[in-house]
Amino acid sequence: MPTPAADTAAPYGAAAAPAPRKAVNLARIADMHARGEKITMLTAYDATFAAVADAAGVDCLLVGDSVGMVCQGLDSTVGVSLDVMRHYTESVARGLRRVQGAAWLIADLPFGSYQESREQALRSATALMQAGAQMVKLEGGGWTVDTVRFITERGIPVCAHLGLTPQTVHALGGYRVQGRDEASAARLCQDARALQDAGAAMLVLEMVPARLARAVTAELARCATIGIGAGSGTAGQVLVLHDMLGIHLGKPAKFVRNFMAGADGIEAGLRSFVHAVKDGSFPEDGVHAW
Repeated sequence: MPTPAADTAAPYGAAAAPAPRKAVNLARIADMHARGEKITMLTAYDATFAAVADAAGVDCLLVGDSVGMVCQGLDSTVGVSLDVMRHYTESVARGLRRVQGAAWLIADLPFGSYQESREQALRSATALMQAGAQMVKLEGGGWTVDTVRFITERGIPVCAHLGLTPQTVHALGGYRVQGRDEASAARLCQDARALQDAGAAMLVLEMVPARLARAVTAELARCATIGIGAGSGTAGQVLVLHDMLGIHLGKPAKFVRNFMAGADGIEAGLRSFVHAVKDGSFPEDGVHAW
């Protein structure tokens, strides 16, 4: 005997459960990039925030080595180990599995885990993929190109990272804008093209002039650029989760916006971030002095 409709209907006044969104994958990221739809990315370090960010519609979650500064109280990301990154990647992956894992999960290769050789990089990337990552991120251009090619040829998606590269902050002379002069801007553009040709599917551009980030984005048809302190002309935007929630151990960077302002909860703040990136109202190029 069929079950009466009243037995299966939602209670009076209850909202119908939203249909689950399609899982984000490389093909969907490429399609968003081609169509000009902005890509949203936030860092995540635990299962609960991963689930909330996923529910809020964030496209990509990055288990950043920023965990060292945000959660461990370190002065830089240099002290973060591969074991630490594997632990936090597992935690975030578990949170996504609880909500069908719609967001695309990226994990940072930490300092010292890929500089020695491309074989070391492959072993480190394998560890993070086995922990639940769907893509790994590494910093720098030039010497990293061969490593990116070696890893991607073996089926591991790679996100590159140019501009301010926190793992080499001591060599860069501190947290400073990169690519301001003609020579360094040309070198960054050359590195970006080489990384795309080597197989990188995404590229974080951190603290570079907005005009430079826009130019690099226009050149890379197959590699989606994700900006942080790089203006509005990139294919997407990333922020550290705690920064956009207004939680800081120190002074926030001037390109950060507190999305909790006026929000009635954390998920609402995350949805505000997603909406602002998608409609182009964040970031505002005018807030940058560079």
